[in-house]
Amino acid sequence: MSKIIKSALISVYHKDGIDEMVSRLHKNGVTIYSTGGTQRHIESIGIPVKPVEELTGYPSILDGRVKTLHPKIFGGILARREENHLDQLAQYDIPEIDLVVVDLYPFEETLKETDDESVLIEKIDIGGIALLRAAAKNYKDVLVVSSKHQYAEVAKLLIDENGLNEQIRRRFAAEAFRRTADYDKAIGNWVGQWRQPLRYGENPHQQATFTGVLSEILEKVQGKELSYNNLVDVDSAVRLMQEFEHAEPTFVVIKHTNACGLASRPTVVEAWKAALAGDPISAFGGILICNQKIDLATATEINALFYEVLIAPDFDTDALNLLATKKKRIILRLLQYPANNPIVKSCLNGVIEQEYDARISKLSEIKTVTKKEPTESELSDLQFAEISVKHLKSNGISLIKNKQLIGMGCGQTSRVDALKQAINKARHFGFDIRGAVMASDAFFPFPDCVEIAHNEGINAVIQPGGSIKDQDSIDFCDAHNMTMVVTGTRHFKH
Repeated sequence: MSKIIKSALISVYHKDGIDEMVSRLHKNGVTIYSTGGTQRHIESIGIPVKPVEELTGYPSILDGRVKTLHPKIFGGILARREENHLDQLAQYDIPEIDLVVVDLYPFEETLKETDDESVLIEKIDIGGIALLRAAAKNYKDVLVVSSKHQYAEVAKLLIDENGLNEQIRRRFAAEAFRRTADYDKAIGNWVGQWRQPLRYGENPHQQATFTGVLSEILEKVQGKELSYNNLVDVDSAVRLMQEFEHAEPTFVVIKHTNACGLASRPTVVEAWKAALAGDPISAFGGILICNQKIDLATATEINALFYEVLIAPDFDTDALNLLATKKKRIILRLLQYPANNPIVKSCLNGVIEQEYDARISKLSEIKTVTKKEPTESELSDLQFAEISVKHLKSNGISLIKNKQLIGMGCGQTSRVDALKQAINKARHFGFDIRGAVMASDAFFPFPDCVEIAHNEGINAVIQPGGSIKDQDSIDFCDAHNMTMVVTGTRHFKH
């Protein structure tokens, strides 16, 4: 059902682009109420407007902090257009308000420009948020416009008000609620947390900041300030190590968010040596993380390598004294693992959000699809391999042997290329690939990968399955006495 707009309340921060919409409202005989700078702008283009003070009987007070927070404003917006509510509007001389146009104070934009608390506080919109929520709640009777990007569309809709049906009003209401949610989230993050400027972004010409309470997760023991790239790599390291929180001593070496070294062993020093052996060249300048306390024997081995960051839940005193001799090294104590919060990324002119990939296959979920079952040691390595490949950029392949990453391929446009990269790395660092297992983050569209693996002496494979040509890979494995297990879970990481 369409609603004819008879009155509108307009209070916007950005005035650009509003003239056409306001002119159309005037041509349609709409009574326009407005505030402050918006009122002056509308008057400057020759269109009559009523100040909200005339409606409320109160002036704008407290340096403009209170202008629209009044029953005569919110009553006109929230009233249902039915007898009981309309009678109350008449009793208290409150006009119906059919259109609310609010462009909020630019808190997010200001946050990018300054960390001055006094400036930011004044950019927290109160009345505007309340107006948007009230109008959005009553979308059956009110059209709410929450962004300057909607002005042009509304101007067109006003040409034929029959187009302002409930479906349109509901869509605009949904956008208003999203806008207020994002706005409140930005303010909540700033008020409840802290915003830390970083040395620079991925490159020196890019500015960067971190917003959050890092001290809840990590305690900085010593070293230079963390950079943007450090934080991204530290996040990757902590997320991968979280998979081994309750495992035997495990070491991970991260470079550019990917694990170039990973191993579990009976002792911390053995885990370190095995992880480093996976790719000692890439480990240079990397991020190191262990799930156990660092002892002196391990610190002595680590001390020979140049690295950016070392993370562990604790350090023996003599180990820390040795590691701290190089003052620029960043040493972090891991206090707790972060929650599996949704992953949020900027995308085009907005953001995309998804659940964190916390899934790892249980033994009961792993299905053997070949005639040959995996041995107990192969199954252990296959589970280890699925964890490792889950944290590699797609397309990803990991080669595991005795709970050690001996080769990995990541970020390749072809799964075959990822496998070849993994094999070449393993060969380069002197590993005997025979008897290793292979994990793929996604299914094999063709049997070429299992054929290459077989030729290298790899006889056990774990993959999600799901290709229409799965059987081709299974048949090859059966024909060459190989084991294949499928998990049903893909682990793309873009």
